[in-house]
Parts: sequence; C-alpha cells; structure tokens
Amino acid sequence: METNSPEAFNMNPKKFLLWLFVVTIIMFFASLTSAYLVRSSDGDWLHFDLPSMFWISSGVIILSSLTMQLAYNAAAKNEFEKIKIYTIATLLLGIIFLYLQVKGWGQLYANKIYLGGKYSNPAGSFVYVLSLMHGFHLITGIIYLIIILLSAFKQSIHSGRILQIELCTTYWHFLDLLWIYLFVFLQLNN
Repeated sequence: METNSPEAFNMNPKKFLLWLFVVTIIMFFASLTSAYLVRSSDGDWLHFDLPSMFWISSGVIILSSLTMQLAYNAAAKNEFEKIKIYTIATLLLGIIFLYLQVKGWGQLYANKIYLGGKYSNPAGSFVYVLSLMHGFHLITGIIYLIIILLSAFKQSIHSGRILQIELCTTYWHFLDLLWIYLFVFLQLNN
C-alpha cells in the first residue's frame, strides 16, 4: 500500500490551513475558559451580570452569519449584486458587533468592573480578555470580508471560483459559534 498517493490527502491546502487555524483558536479559547474555571474556584470571585450590550451583540453576530451564508449562496448562483449586498451587510454587522462590544466594556467599567489594576477582580478581567480576544479574531474576519467584497466588485467570485468566499463563510460561522460559546459560558459561570 502506497502512502504517498494523491488520494491519501484530498483536502484543498487552503481549507486545511483554515481548519488548522480554527483548531488553534479553539485550543486557545479552551485554555482561557479552563483557566477561568480554575481561577473562579479561589473564593474571591466577583459575580456580576454581563452587560446588556453583549446580549444585543449576540443577536447581531447571529444575523451576520445569516447574511454571510446568503452571500455564499449568491456566489454559488452567480448573483453578483446579491454577493455585494450580503457581503456589505455582513461587514456592517461585524462592525456593529464590535461597536456593541465596546459599549459593553463601557457598561462593565461604569459598574466598576475593570480589566486590571488595584481595583480589578479576576472575574472582570477574564470577561474583558475573552471578549477582546474574540474581537481581535473578528477583526481578522472583517479584513477577510473586505477582501471578499473587493473580489465581488471585480466579479471574480462566482460558482466557478467559490473557494475564497467558502473559506470566508466557514471562518465567519466559526467566529459566530465561538462568540455564542463564550457568551453562554460566561452566562453559566459568572
């Protein structure tokens, strides 16, 4: 049996790299949420409600996943105007999500829940770090969306060249699911 045959590994290298990146992000957030659980058992843990903006931003990111899927579906059908419209909608919803996260951090700060320093508590710091790191990854998704949008305006995304938007859609859905996981985790463990 020959192990170097082309059939031995039949995944597109770009898809493989994306999934490798996704697994790396999963491991990173798994370590952060594990550290959260370990640290929360020390006894000086501050219990507080998550900002209302986090609830709203969760709805926004779910909606953005829908528009991203619609952009992908439009690409598969060569509906060039719809690709642009849904990609722009996804991009705007991603930016609104980030804005709402910042507003949420403002709510935390107004409630005297700080990221670090003399008056901070690890519970608050973890909420900031988890949401900031997710926000960072969402910014990378927004950059990818801009690349998709530029390609859409050149009409270089269509049913015959769908890999680029497929990868972006997969990554965007992952970011959506990651935020829902983090939000539910923080709701249940705060």
